[in-house]
Amino acid sequence: MTPMKNNTDTPHRPQRCRRQRPVGRWLALTSCLTVVMTAIVSCAKMGQPDGGWFDETPPRILATHPSDKSVNVSSKRITILFDEYIKLDNPQEKVVVSPPQQEWADIKTQGKGISVVLKDSLKPNTTYTIDFSDAISDNNEGNPLGNYTYSFSTGSTIDTLQVSGYVLEAGNLEPVKGILVGLYDSVPDAAFRQRPMLRVSRTDSRGRFVIKGIAPGNYRVFALQDMDGNYRFSQKSEKLAFDRQTVTPTFRPDIRQDTIWSDSLRISSISRTSYTRFLPDDLVLRAFTEQQTERYMLKTTRTDARHIDMFFSRGDSVMPVIKGLNFDARNAFVIESTPQKDTITYWLRDTMLVNRDTLHFEVTYRATDSLGMMVQQTDTFELIPKISHAKRVKDQENLRAKWLKEQEKRKRKGEPYETEMRPAPLAWNFVLPGTLPPDQNIDVMTETPVARIDTAAVHLYVQKDSLWYVEPFRIQRRDHRHFVIKGAWRPGMEYSIEIDSAAFTDIYGAQSVKFKQGVRVGKEDQYGTLFVEMEGMKGTPVIAQLLDSSDKVVKSVSTTDGTAEFYFLNPSKYYLRIIIDRNENGRWDTGEYDTDLQPEEVYYYPEAIECRANWDLSQHWNPHALPLYRQKPMEITKQKPEQEKKIKYQNANRARSLGIDYKEYTGGKTTVGKKSKKSEK
Repeated sequence: MTPMKNNTDTPHRPQRCRRQRPVGRWLALTSCLTVVMTAIVSCAKMGQPDGGWFDETPPRILATHPSDKSVNVSSKRITILFDEYIKLDNPQEKVVVSPPQQEWADIKTQGKGISVVLKDSLKPNTTYTIDFSDAISDNNEGNPLGNYTYSFSTGSTIDTLQVSGYVLEAGNLEPVKGILVGLYDSVPDAAFRQRPMLRVSRTDSRGRFVIKGIAPGNYRVFALQDMDGNYRFSQKSEKLAFDRQTVTPTFRPDIRQDTIWSDSLRISSISRTSYTRFLPDDLVLRAFTEQQTERYMLKTTRTDARHIDMFFSRGDSVMPVIKGLNFDARNAFVIESTPQKDTITYWLRDTMLVNRDTLHFEVTYRATDSLGMMVQQTDTFELIPKISHAKRVKDQENLRAKWLKEQEKRKRKGEPYETEMRPAPLAWNFVLPGTLPPDQNIDVMTETPVARIDTAAVHLYVQKDSLWYVEPFRIQRRDHRHFVIKGAWRPGMEYSIEIDSAAFTDIYGAQSVKFKQGVRVGKEDQYGTLFVEMEGMKGTPVIAQLLDSSDKVVKSVSTTDGTAEFYFLNPSKYYLRIIIDRNENGRWDTGEYDTDLQPEEVYYYPEAIECRANWDLSQHWNPHALPLYRQKPMEITKQKPEQEKKIKYQNANRARSLGIDYKEYTGGKTTVGKKSKKSEK
């Protein structure tokens, strides 16, 4: 009897016929089914290492109720439905309702939708916008919807004008993320302090804002880091930005070009899309925090028994006065302060006071009263050091016991030993690079204030023709603990600094130990030179700064002739910025709203500058050639664009794991919906 084909087997087939099926064919069928099922399961699983690309498609809006841009709306409940499950990131901070709401709206997700319930009463004949910024993303891959705004009107017409631009940190052109940007109509400046903004938006991770739903008219634009939620500038600590320019929202038809690449080298096509362009769309606001004008004491501490530290909200030309209540404070201190005089350190001269556990004293200083006037104020303190006197004595005893044990061991071995324990030497830090650039000097930092320097005990020698000669130098005191050794450092020469013991003595009698250090000065051909000609800056006081890859200053020069010269540069990649030093005080200064004072302007050279050894490089730069939001190089911008590139980076990593050139595969851009051949199998 011939067996029936496998695809015609039925459950009711006689058992004798099933027994006649060859065993080999049954095993082959089982193996095929196993392979097929394994392949199906493997293709169905998500997130496996050899799976397909991550989804790059943001969630899509299917419906809204009431409909987006509806008129004559009376409902305070809005529902937005999407084509997939979504998540809402931090709606209390990212979602902004205009006009500003006195009571927070109730905003939450419901599966594939978002529910918004406005708590304030609706104003008649008013356009409302709900700006979600980048708060909406899909639940699986986190693809952001990006700058979605829902709008409706309580009247018969809806306002559709909009303005957009960027908010940057005034001091370093960093994008300011999450700051409020709002409009006022043409009213006196006091409105920014007295009443909320008319319409508001919030900046994204690029510092970009879009204010929508604007009625025709003239407006001024402000930015505010609103600390108390009242939508107006009410605290001096709030970051702000303002511009005297009045803007008039308009629109015009325009064409947008989109290039489609067939691969990384060839263009497939260029599409042209008509759209409505709303103007202005390139506003730039420079955000700053005003200088603190109120003076008050923040705290007074004694973390170390040797000194008292006082911290103030800002400095003052008149130093505080200490009156001892359980000690004589006359001539009891060596006083140090920061350049701004907002932190003051009182070093105790007398070791008897250092060893006293409790210091009871009064401090009289100038502080700001309720009327903004500087008045005398006296506070009383009773300070105990963080490490008590008993603990210090015990540590000293343990140290001496260890020393005695060591000397006894050396004595038993017949080795030289000491009979008197030497006092602890003066602790210092000799700041010296491996190779000293010819235009730098040597810094010496001590742990405690220095009372005396024996300059005759400090020597500098230079090597010439294998012989050492005395070299002139001088020691400049920066403060009680910072000194600079200045010499005529000649390129390519070898120097030796030799310091005898007891050359430095601190206020407690501790002395420096003997010290010797060789100093190699770099040759001229090890360094590069950079000349920068700044267009339009002649006669303007400018601070030009070279920066490293962390946006930190490497070299700084001041100039008024429109050129900046940097010598003895180590071969490296640098970045450049300038500060327009209006008051010529050598530093960047912030602004002030009440006096209409803008912060000092800052400009960045838009590219890295490569300096090479033994090269003279000249750069011509027009600081006004690019708008501010396009100047700072992305390599040193700390506030990077978020979410937008997250999935692209994930797919790039996936491509590398599959041995695929993702950039070549996508033609240098993210391609939505494409799959690799491997992932389709």
